[in-house]
Amino acid sequence: MDITVNLAELLTRGGPVVWILACYSAIGLAIVLERSALFLRLGRLPGMVRDSLRRMLDEPELVEPVRQLRSPEAEIITAVIAADKAGVEDLRSVGNRVRSQQLQRMEFGLRTLGILGNTAPLLGLLGTITGMIKAFMVIEQAGGKVDAQALAGGIWEAMITTGVGLAVAIPLLILLHFLEGAVERRNQSMESTIALLLERRCSEQPVVTESGQPHHWEEITEGV
Repeated sequence: MDITVNLAELLTRGGPVVWILACYSAIGLAIVLERSALFLRLGRLPGMVRDSLRRMLDEPELVEPVRQLRSPEAEIITAVIAADKAGVEDLRSVGNRVRSQQLQRMEFGLRTLGILGNTAPLLGLLGTITGMIKAFMVIEQAGGKVDAQALAGGIWEAMITTGVGLAVAIPLLILLHFLEGAVERRNQSMESTIALLLERRCSEQPVVTESGQPHHWEEITEGV
């Protein structure tokens, strides 16, 4: 006995829920492909550029190679350098603002992918429940005298939606995990870029008390 089910039969017997899950799969695949293409286009800082990050605020000529790069880290560097030339004091907030913008760009669509992956099994279960309800309604209308083969056929058709829901959800959630990992790695890289870029500038700032003045230990200990 051939128990294989082709795609056309699956869509026909599964009903509207399977069609919705097929749309879930198509939308999720489109998001994954588009995000993957974006991450492939985002370049990384060359080793020479990363090694010179600590000196870029003091040596503006080092920024020229960065302007040709298309990466979140390069956007942060150019924004911080421009802010420094404009006299902005809080350069870290500038870097964090650009980092947040780049994160929003990279995370676009991931929430939708998560919603699709988390609701697909529930939608499949809903289709199974409604299919079982219909099957038992047939039993009730027949007065309990139902052919076992026909009943079994109705039940497995109802179970199709659960299987399809899981088949859609599992790959989507796995791919979502990898995409979120890629975003987190770029976030760490951007944080490292900001820290290296401002490392020398921050180390030159004096320690300030709550009153906004540097410590004068002679005045503090006077009269003790």
